Amino acid sequence: MQRELQWFQEVKKLLPPNYIEVRNNAEETAAMVFTREHRDLIVAGQKWMKDTANSCTIAAALIVTIVFAAAITVPGGNYDTGLSIFSKKTAFIAFAVSDAISLFTSTTSLLMFLSILTSRYAESDFLHVLPKRLIIGLFTLFLSITTMIVAFSATLYLAFGHDKLWILIPVAALASLPVTSFVSLQFPLLVDLISSTYGPGIFGKRSDQPFY
Repeated sequence: MQRELQWFQEVKKLLPPNYIEVRNNAEETAAMVFTREHRDLIVAGQKWMKDTANSCTIAAALIVTIVFAAAITVPGGNYDTGLSIFSKKTAFIAFAVSDAISLFTSTTSLLMFLSILTSRYAESDFLHVLPKRLIIGLFTLFLSITTMIVAFSATLYLAFGHDKLWILIPVAALASLPVTSFVSLQFPLLVDLISSTYGPGIFGKRSDQPFY
């Protein structure tokens, strides 16, 4: 649907302004004909967007729950002063930073997917609004998954590593599995969305849309 709208916008730029509102024998303008011919495509696009947003919303909500619980349950416990026992260890700093990033990015992702679900799904929304929200949602979801795995790996190292660096090798190897799986499954979609939204236009011209 986005590609069809891009075609329509590019052809519209090539026409003289007085041709845009010209009506055919059925008293329809070009925009009215476009809307009528693409009604089924809009319905299909709406269903796909909602299905994708629903699935990603569940994942983002689970990550928010997990990393929030991890943030208030500090690994190793605290001293009487409230300071964490591992507060001076590098792994603990890695845990705290990655957990915070995961919380913020997963919350952003959740809000983006919720905004997709509550969108009005107007014809013009498929050109820039919905693709932008999906790009931001997928990108922040990827960041949240990655930083959540980093936080979990840091917790494992703090709890069982006992300052043995070789423990990091199996932990890193296992931690890379979910990240690699997500990249292989969703990264092509993210690349296609970015390319179609911000890449060269129909006739090879660079998109004039700001990246935000």
